[in-house]
Amino acid sequence: MRVLVTGGTGFVGKALIADLLSKSCEVKALVRQSSAELPLSVKQVVVGDFANLALDDSSGFLREALNGVEVVVHGAARVHVMNDEASDPLTEFRKVNRDFTLVLARKAAESGVKRFVFLSSIGVNGNNNSKPFTEKDKPSPHDIYAISKIEAEHALLALAKETRMEVVIIRPPLVYGSNAPGNFGSLLKWMNKRVPLPLGAIHNQRSLVALDNLVSFISLCADREKSPKAENQMFLISDGEDVSTTELLQKVAKSFDKKPWLIPVAVSWMSFAARLIGKGDVANRLFGSLQVDSSKARDLLGWKPVITMDHQLKKTADAYLENEKTL
Repeated sequence: MRVLVTGGTGFVGKALIADLLSKSCEVKALVRQSSAELPLSVKQVVVGDFANLALDDSSGFLREALNGVEVVVHGAARVHVMNDEASDPLTEFRKVNRDFTLVLARKAAESGVKRFVFLSSIGVNGNNNSKPFTEKDKPSPHDIYAISKIEAEHALLALAKETRMEVVIIRPPLVYGSNAPGNFGSLLKWMNKRVPLPLGAIHNQRSLVALDNLVSFISLCADREKSPKAENQMFLISDGEDVSTTELLQKVAKSFDKKPWLIPVAVSWMSFAARLIGKGDVANRLFGSLQVDSSKARDLLGWKPVITMDHQLKKTADAYLENEKTL
């Protein structure tokens, strides 16, 4: 199977490429700039800023990248930008997440690509819930990133009706694993150093997806022979092991063979304080519930998680400690 991966130098992308290579796939990577992090067996097609390709592929980069490709896995995206100085942030998100996605997909269809796998976000469904999200729920994006993602989804599904190219959309929640960026990386540091945190009495429920589980599901969806029923389908994916923020912190600490220093403070007090300092979104992620029903992936495609949360967290902690030794 010949696969083109975008976002191949990212957290999920590098793990996906390693998995595809282990299955004897021929892999190309569409990259902004050449990277020494990718295996030598991966052909890199350097295209520069994806936003510049959102309007036109005048240089023919995409045609070169898509030549002979059977499946595209599109994971590249403009994600949340700290201190974004763009005068119109939504427009900037749309350039990469919506417009470039559609340009790439149209070129893929024209080039004879059989299937286009798109990594979206659970944020399309919303940022909290009182019962698990399903694929049938009405979307409720709450930020510009999620808005740009759902617009891309709509464009891809419309394209699938116009062409013979199949589309598969995957909406994962928080992905955790070795070298995870952002808040999860900070969480590892806090638990390893036993930083005292006022998070000992949180009783929410959140779905997460282990890196190994997400990669296994993406690989399954990329393989048309193994997942014929994935054609033009949307999937929510998770480990199926929902935890509270407090339970997650306890599990992470345990992966370091340490006891967490968690102080039980009323959630109402912390939520109020967070809103006062403009951190209501952070409070929602820490204290709110966001559960995902991934039964469609299991029932329709026969997918099962390949790793437990505890095992993935142990792998993550071991990798973190190994990295600390080299610094």
